[in-house]
Amino acid sequence: MIVWKNHDRVIFCERNKIKKGWYYSMKKQAFNPYLPSWEYIPDGEPYVFNGRVYVYGSHDFYNGYVFCMGDYVCWSAPVDDLGNWRYEGVIYKKTQDPENPDGTMCLYAPDVTVGPDGRYYLFYVLDKLPVVSVAVCDTPAGKYEFLGYVHDKNGVRLGERETDEPQFDPGVLTEGDKTYLYTGACASGDKSRTGAFVTVLGSDMLTIEEEPVRVVPGCEYSEGTGFEGHAFFEASSIRKRGNTYYFIYSSEVMHELCYAVSDNPVSGFTYQGVIVSNCDLGIDSYKKADRPVAYGANNHGSMVQIGEDWYIFYHRHTNGSWYSRQGCAELLEIDDKGNVKQAEITSCGLNGGPLRGEGEYPAYLACHLYTDKESVYVGGDEFPKVMQDGRDGDEEIGYIGNIQNSATAGFKYFDIQGVRRIRITTRGYADGDIEVRNEIDGEVLAKLHIVYTNVWEDYETEISIPDGVQPLYFTFRGQGNASLKSFALLKEA
Repeated sequence: MIVWKNHDRVIFCERNKIKKGWYYSMKKQAFNPYLPSWEYIPDGEPYVFNGRVYVYGSHDFYNGYVFCMGDYVCWSAPVDDLGNWRYEGVIYKKTQDPENPDGTMCLYAPDVTVGPDGRYYLFYVLDKLPVVSVAVCDTPAGKYEFLGYVHDKNGVRLGERETDEPQFDPGVLTEGDKTYLYTGACASGDKSRTGAFVTVLGSDMLTIEEEPVRVVPGCEYSEGTGFEGHAFFEASSIRKRGNTYYFIYSSEVMHELCYAVSDNPVSGFTYQGVIVSNCDLGIDSYKKADRPVAYGANNHGSMVQIGEDWYIFYHRHTNGSWYSRQGCAELLEIDDKGNVKQAEITSCGLNGGPLRGEGEYPAYLACHLYTDKESVYVGGDEFPKVMQDGRDGDEEIGYIGNIQNSATAGFKYFDIQGVRRIRITTRGYADGDIEVRNEIDGEVLAKLHIVYTNVWEDYETEISIPDGVQPLYFTFRGQGNASLKSFALLKEA
């Protein structure tokens, strides 16, 4: 018997002894990105409360021109149905902070913790202020109300004292009457920013009980330490697994989330490795480790346990921009010693196993997107991009645009059984072939010729593809510029 487990129940059951393949019992398949394609929630901090997974993050706009332009919203899903996300609405408006009544400042990445009183506390920083703000609510996704600013016992706000570094990207963990607040941001060449700090707060969730201490060095102070090359940049997050504290952060190379561990929340953190890269650098199982297969930039997210499994939440970049980011997640492998294996980026991260190898799939699920010209970071007119029609807020299904010669879109993974034909839906002023492979540099299994059109058109052909769990890669060879809306795996004409 072979099973794929998702949380507390099996979603891919015993292999059929008559027909090859998997029985599927999950209500909905779960994809990356896990939210609708028109929603842009980066910096995800996931938590399980009362049988549901809640994700708190900042709020980008489609074609936004800066980071985090929107109010805080929340989405949640049942722990046993991670493809079924529910919009919880706006939980906090940027104008609710007394320092931002006109809404000209943006709400940067937040975090949430349950305080000693059982209420939910939202910690955040406005983009132009060096202080930490706090809001509170009686429920995980209700209407949060402004509470105050983190301050010392003299009432002076953290971040505004002479010895403080500016506060940024708060991560919080509450144990008993103490709340551990992790903050910081460091950039190459700036020696005034030294690393990530932890500050201990009292039961009121605002007052400093223990002064800030550095827990992880920034890039200007990492030489000779275990963090060198992966020093702290931003995106502090903290989780506890067993008796071990996991500090998750975005490193100096930006596209990766790294982690350090300690048995003490305020000291002794040692570098352990990379959890995920949003361009899959470091993964060498299907390519060379230094080959990027997606366009990265900054990264932010954290770990969460759902049932028996642990996942890493992170974000990807769309629209050829740094400012339109979408949440993704991957299943983690953690060994008996607590070491986390770097996760591959996939199209099926929360699904608990491969996607069904039949039916139609939207192109925006591509986890790999690249051309023959390698680039680690997003940007450039020659690169393909996930995008959408309409304006921000329009519930328009995403697609891949700006597909030029050599552009490749990759999808992982599918349990393919008996597929004999493949169909794609494209538009655009292009003339050439879409080549289909099941390995990144494998043999062509099907070829579809596309022509100039300004409306979505279907193209279908036979495909010779073996049964089994595998990825799919679509590469354009030709002239012009095309868009890919979807593809379909068909067992017959």
